[in-house]
Amino acid sequence: MGLAAESQFHVLAVDDSIIDRKLIERLLKTSSYQVTTVDSGSKALEFLGLCENDETNPNTPSVFPNNHQEVEVNLVITDYCMPGMTGYDLLKKIKESSSLKNIPVVIMSSENVPSRINRCLEEGAEEFFLKPVRLSDLSRLKPHMKKTKLKHQKQETEQKFENSEIIQNDQKQTPKSQIQHSETESQSQTQLQAHSTIDQQQQSLQQGNNNKRKNMEQGLSSDTDRTRPRYSGIATVV
Repeated sequence: MGLAAESQFHVLAVDDSIIDRKLIERLLKTSSYQVTTVDSGSKALEFLGLCENDETNPNTPSVFPNNHQEVEVNLVITDYCMPGMTGYDLLKKIKESSSLKNIPVVIMSSENVPSRINRCLEEGAEEFFLKPVRLSDLSRLKPHMKKTKLKHQKQETEQKFENSEIIQNDQKQTPKSQIQHSETESQSQTQLQAHSTIDQQQQSLQQGNNNKRKNMEQGLSSDTDRTRPRYSGIATVV
């Protein structure tokens, strides 16, 4: 159970000495870690996807063009004294990168120099091992990797939660706009019905006025016939 849990962790080991590199590789594999070894800090950055010469020549091909995308690195363990880029320089590069800064870094050195140790720890190193590295030293690596993994999972969960909230808000806004559109259409239909009713009432009133006027005219005509004097059969004497 413990071996299965630890086998998920991948360690990138950096050392210019082939003897020390083989030693640390064997110790890490004995501890059931997946191991990748490189012989310089620049190759370590390339494997991590952060080429040292990215700023000066971004088109320069990487020695490891796909590895850093396919394999997650859970911890970097590097020698301090290396030609070109030292272990301290590699540490700084990793911690200055927004995409790599959460990867734990452990420094190894055959020299016990307190100022060097303090400088590395202040820069963000998790541990400083004195060579030769022992199996008991590597038992201190797992807590750092577990902590980083949990932190990464938490960030992924928070990101998924934020994305789901955005989707839910979008879904809520869509029906609201549809309701507003329906309300606008309903108001327009109500206004049209009101105008139609007013027109009908006006037409009814107009028709009523016309009928009333017609009836009045007919009434006046019949009254005139009734009051007119009749002189038939009567002679007038002059």
